[in-house]
Amino acid sequence: MIPGNGVGGVVTAVGAAADEGLVGKRVVSSTGGSGGYAERVAVDAGGVFEVPDGLDLDAAVALLADGRTAMMLIRAAGLRGGERVLVEAAAGGVGTLLVQLARAAGAKVVAAAGGPRKVELARDLGADVAVDYRQPDWTERVGEAVGGVDVVFDEVGGDIGRSAFELLDRGGRMLSYGLASGEWAGISDEAAAARGVTLVRPAASPEEIRAFTESALAEAAAGRLRPVIGQWFPLDRAADAHAAIQSRATVGRTLLEVR
Repeated sequence: MIPGNGVGGVVTAVGAAADEGLVGKRVVSSTGGSGGYAERVAVDAGGVFEVPDGLDLDAAVALLADGRTAMMLIRAAGLRGGERVLVEAAAGGVGTLLVQLARAAGAKVVAAAGGPRKVELARDLGADVAVDYRQPDWTERVGEAVGGVDVVFDEVGGDIGRSAFELLDRGGRMLSYGLASGEWAGISDEAAAARGVTLVRPAASPEEIRAFTESALAEAAAGRLRPVIGQWFPLDRAADAHAAIQSRATVGRTLLEVR
């Protein structure tokens, strides 16, 4: 099996039922879960997205999955200007985008990340408050800075997610979409109801997912959204790339260059 999912490149040929105008276009797409670590891939034309003018191909690849995820989460949260938003894993692929999108929506952004380098990146992206959740007093620092929060974007799960839940004020919303810790936060509906908190479970139709992807690409092409590509690896160092991700030494997106 050849691993790899999100890919970007130039269309060299199309099938009989596809638009011949795609030939020569820069595009990004998903392979369906495998085949991305190859020099050439065949994908469903319905899952291809043209890269807008003004956007680098690398940036478009970095946005393919993370961009639509971040757009979906922002919409599901129903952010209002002035709300206090906590973004976990704020230096990751989705987290870096959520920091920017929440700030653009007029929210007060609290970024939580693991380690000084990641905290600094979140601050550079516009977070109003940035804390290191590897420190035992991180929730106290959030409380001192903003009191409680109105929205939590929970990508870490586990103890971090449960601690973030405790920071939510009545009327708050928690959106859990990852388990970087290895487990979900596991907040029950009963626990949420007792605190007056809503557990939001984002969902989107295929048509909405496509629209979210196109929107993220357009925002980036217009300069309003910047995907963070923290590291590139040549294809022959794919194992090193995976090792770096697993050790949590990376920021933003990690890309493999296939030549």
